[in-house]
Amino acid sequence: MTATDRSTTAAAGSTEPVLRLEDLGVTFSSETGDVPAVQGVSLYVRPGETLALVGESGSGKSTVALASIGLLPENARATGSALLGSTDVVASSERDLAALRGRTVSMVFQEPATALDPLTRIGAQIAEVVRNHRRIAAKEADALAVDLLRRVGIPDPERRARAFPFELSGGQRQRVVIAMAIANDPGLLIADEPTTALDVTVQAEILDLLRRLAVESGTGVLLVTHNMGVVADFADRVAVMLQGRIVETGPVEDVLLRPEHEYTKRLLAAVPRLAVAEAGQGTAAESGPESEAGASAADVPRPRYGTRAKTARPAGDPAEGERVVDLKDVSVVYGRRTNAVRALDGVSLHVRPGETVGLVGESGSGKSTAARVALGLIRPTSGSVTLFGSDLRRTRARARRSLRSGIGVVLQDPVASLDARMTVQECIAEPLRVHRRGMSAKERQDRVAELLERVRLPRAFAQRAPRELSGGQRQRVSLARALALAPRLLVADEPTSALDVSVQEAVLEVITELQEELGFACLFVSHDLAVVQHFAERVVVMRAGRIEEQGGTMATLLHPGTEYTRRLLAAVPVPDPVLQRQRRAARHAAAATAAGTAGPAAGGAGATA
Repeated sequence: MTATDRSTTAAAGSTEPVLRLEDLGVTFSSETGDVPAVQGVSLYVRPGETLALVGESGSGKSTVALASIGLLPENARATGSALLGSTDVVASSERDLAALRGRTVSMVFQEPATALDPLTRIGAQIAEVVRNHRRIAAKEADALAVDLLRRVGIPDPERRARAFPFELSGGQRQRVVIAMAIANDPGLLIADEPTTALDVTVQAEILDLLRRLAVESGTGVLLVTHNMGVVADFADRVAVMLQGRIVETGPVEDVLLRPEHEYTKRLLAAVPRLAVAEAGQGTAAESGPESEAGASAADVPRPRYGTRAKTARPAGDPAEGERVVDLKDVSVVYGRRTNAVRALDGVSLHVRPGETVGLVGESGSGKSTAARVALGLIRPTSGSVTLFGSDLRRTRARARRSLRSGIGVVLQDPVASLDARMTVQECIAEPLRVHRRGMSAKERQDRVAELLERVRLPRAFAQRAPRELSGGQRQRVSLARALALAPRLLVADEPTSALDVSVQEAVLEVITELQEELGFACLFVSHDLAVVQHFAERVVVMRAGRIEEQGGTMATLLHPGTEYTRRLLAAVPVPDPVLQRQRRAARHAAAATAAGTAGPAAGGAGATA
């Protein structure tokens, strides 16, 4: 038993594991030789238990998950053993593994869109999974598909079974993927970042669903994630990976509250903490403006990114000339008459020079639409948009193009925003070629080198392809490109949601330091309220295309003025298992009270650890 393994031998032998890895190793062959990705990994998952596998990008956690189900790429070679019951995945043929997948073990991936056939109805896809492993009639499989949709909480399952994936929300698609994964009652469910792309309320619902399914069916869960709040909310035990090895493992409360390994301590230190939770306001009921127990801004952790204190500016409406971007009573309507969809409804917001405004809300709240209106990419149905003092409605195309050169954009997925056929040099220099046609090739090259240094990347990276960089490095390249034209406004749409906590911290530090140096305004779109709390001076909360409330970030998040904001805050998981159990119980109780029924038991993950 190692010093960093605090799982008891008695507990390990109490129930036969549904998954046991012994000295698992994975090596990838490449043109330059063999690259070891996983070395000497040993772990187990018992029935009804959730083991969280955590670590930075490149630590090997997803490789371990893929090796456990026999889905490694062709250039990978596995050693050791991976036992699913009595079957060794490492030593089994592809034919034997195909019979196991979907029945003995299933997997839920991060992005449900990649796991669903866009041209096949939902019910048919679930029924196909069932019939692949059972000899039942088509009608019986169809009925079972509807029952599975009902089981995972899809409303009106009979109608949804006839829908195509694009007709469902992101949270509903993830529920469909979970329905497919549990269709044949597997003993092990592997969930690889199952909630990363979801907003906090949907994430909480998905975690509640997975917890309930694990308890009801006794399914073991191997959870791969970089979200420590999710780990605290859902896991019974934790295994921490670094450079292909497990450096610490044990019960969730021990690892998250009393970490022993320095790497685990660094990971937890990088997690942004939600002020309303850290101040002891764990429930929606306690966090209202009338709460006498509520903490003041002085009682909570101060913003962590950069050296500048992120505090709200003086109250009052700034003069027109003090606004970098200004939306006034903006509405965006798609379609006509009965088919009309109102994406924005009377939205008014502004960003001042040097200021960061956080735009938050659930998926479909309109926050990304508002950002695209600010960029001039969507023409509002009504209302006005002023950019750098110019009304976009009265600005001709050439002038609008000149205005847009003053905006930098950083998107959620740098892979999609960087051309894989270009080098880093070409990606960053592209805005310069378009908007600075008088620059010579040498001047562009020097500018790219300067930008790489500003985002803390070596100049030598200019000759690399985006695929040769890590996720955090690619996001820094995206930031360098966004800053190429020295913008007055940076629009960042979920720029860190797919990054692990330490890389997220580094990227946000870079943005803040550059903002302090260059003075650009920032419109920061995110569903991560803890990050917004530490990064923005003001916050705008959106719901169903309208602004629910807005104000200074600390004041708004510590003392929210609406029930919707309180519900958002209550759904955010915090990286403290004890506190998170209390918050989850309070959230369930509040939901039960609102529904007028008795709440569900608040047991589950962590409760038996």
